[in-house]
Amino acid sequence: MRLRRLTRLTNAFSKKIENLDEAVALHALWYPGCRKHQTIKAAPAIAGGIADRVRTPLDIAALPE
Repeated sequence: MRLRRLTRLTNAFSKKIENLDEAVALHALWYPGCRKHQTIKAAPAIAGGIADRVRTPLDIAALPE
């Protein structure tokens, strides 16, 4: 997992640990559930049998904190 938020070379660097925690949690939800993988042509959660459909960013935003 490559996260550019961990480096100071970008504007997205997290200065507070709370922001870093939220960014990592968001990435952990978005990458396997929403993003369509180029090689397998499906979201990794669907290919692994964890989910039955591709989630949208609105689905993630509707989740409780």
